[in-house]
Amino acid sequence: MKKIIEDFKHGHHEFENGHLDEFEANDPFKIFESWITEATNSKEVEPNAFVLSTVNSIGEPNSRILYLKDVIENEFVFYTNYESQKGRELIGNPNVSMLFFWPNGSRQIRISGVCEKVKSEISDDYFNSRPRSSKIGAWASKQSEEVENRKVIEDQVSFYESKFEDEVPRPDFWGGYKIKPTKFEFWQGRPSRLHDRLVFKENKGIWNYHRINP
Repeated sequence: MKKIIEDFKHGHHEFENGHLDEFEANDPFKIFESWITEATNSKEVEPNAFVLSTVNSIGEPNSRILYLKDVIENEFVFYTNYESQKGRELIGNPNVSMLFFWPNGSRQIRISGVCEKVKSEISDDYFNSRPRSSKIGAWASKQSEEVENRKVIEDQVSFYESKFEDEVPRPDFWGGYKIKPTKFEFWQGRPSRLHDRLVFKENKGIWNYHRINP
């Protein structure tokens, strides 16, 4: 471990993959679409993966990797168990942050926003598009709850495999959330750590932006 940490401490990576100028910045959603498209085309590993951060009832932050599954009317959609840790925290505080990072392009996007459930028909449509094994998994896992051992989970899978021999309905405790952005920060790595950082904030439906120091 010590050797690895020493390598981290003294290592230096130069960012030389691009730039972000003000004249490019007019609509944060168009920039997001352009960047995630380029990330996909450049073979970034799982370009739709992002870090979702929530806050619990005593102000402790919690972060985890999720997958962006849709963008509907400029709101970012993901799916999960409503009774999971993140689901419980969202009940108490719907304010969240998202973080996308694409190392090949030396880019990251930070998004702050407010989260709420999508309509049930949207969750139904997505759930019905999933493989049967994933549907069974949604039923079998009491996400974030303590479990005695792996066998308990496997027994639950077997139980629901038998219970749902044909169609697997969507559990009422599982579905989608949408995040309505209130702030974006686009980060483009530049040489000498003099990165480009443009921040967009929404005010009464209008997005204004400014540059901040790296």
